[in-house]
Amino acid sequence: MAAHGFAFFDTAIGRCAIAWGERGIARVQLPEAREAATRARLLRQLPGAREEPPPREVRRAALAIVALLGGEPRDLSDVPLDMDSLPAFQRRVYEAARCIPPGATLSYGELAERLGAPGAARAVGQALGRNPFAIVVPCHRVLSAGGKVGGFSANGGVVTKLRLLTIEAGGRQRPRSAGADGALRFDPVAALRHLRRSDAELARVVDAVGPFRMELKRTPSLFAALAEAIVYQQLSGRAAATIYARVCALFPRPHEGPTPEKILRVSDARLRAAGLSRAKLLALRDLARKARAGEIPTLAEARDMDDEAIAARLTQVRGIGRWTVEMLLMFRLGRPDVLPADDYGIRKGFALAFRRRSLPARAELEERGALWKPYRTVASWYLWRVLELEQGG
Repeated sequence: MAAHGFAFFDTAIGRCAIAWGERGIARVQLPEAREAATRARLLRQLPGAREEPPPREVRRAALAIVALLGGEPRDLSDVPLDMDSLPAFQRRVYEAARCIPPGATLSYGELAERLGAPGAARAVGQALGRNPFAIVVPCHRVLSAGGKVGGFSANGGVVTKLRLLTIEAGGRQRPRSAGADGALRFDPVAALRHLRRSDAELARVVDAVGPFRMELKRTPSLFAALAEAIVYQQLSGRAAATIYARVCALFPRPHEGPTPEKILRVSDARLRAAGLSRAKLLALRDLARKARAGEIPTLAEARDMDDEAIAARLTQVRGIGRWTVEMLLMFRLGRPDVLPADDYGIRKGFALAFRRRSLPARAELEERGALWKPYRTVASWYLWRVLELEQGG
């Protein structure tokens, strides 16, 4: 067996691994729950592979994967792959799948037809289930009939597949609240200059934490963002992501997110079977009804509304409170002047940053926050980071 090298590299979805041999890339391994598990899975497929610095061509491939997973449009069809040991049909499936561009999808049946093998959808699915070149051979872009998400063999299953599709859909069409490069609408340099000048103690926090790296989370619609927020309430990130993926998977083209029509059409039983509590089901139904009635602004409409007007509209929805709106304003719409004064992380970060023995009252936090206007979003981000540093994160 030819000798293989492998290396780890960080991406937006976690720490991936890439292995190579003399004839090209031999495997791309998506993240497991821990790096040790990722290494073990790769070594089960490539026994004897050695961890070592990658050669230039492999580094270039890894950087292209990082860019693609970061939402940039990248073509990986020229990355050299070592397919010599694979069956001929499997190679043909992979080459055909590599022709599907980011942001596009095909069904297993459509891919079979492209191969000149109509009726071989199941065989195509089986070949993709054994895909050793994740992302480079984009098996996540192949869906079941009717646009249903289908299966996915990588760690996280359907949740990971939906995340990959959502990243690529977001790269194809940026939210209007972001610039062409996905950057925030406000200037972080100007924001930091203002915060340093207005609050010397906060300036020390900025120095301790380092550069401002807040990024917007892409969304196909304000409705989808709110639906996701409802699902995530009072759950761990992993559990919420699983349930949200199951909800999305109830509909065709799940990576585009739910719509009011989809939510109102599906039965209570199917939504409950996806993992939604009764309260969240009722909240989603109310959100869908209000959105269909035009009571929920679109992303384009929200762009021209001030923060308080958005909050007044959205908090009329069952299950949507002030905190949920504040998170949307900050991380979906990129608003510069949001201070979630009731957020525990903000209050705890404030106490640590300003050496308070107890958590501040809302009035104290808002009084200090007046110094940070009109960039309280940036100050809030730094207070969260202070808490993370204290907790070893």
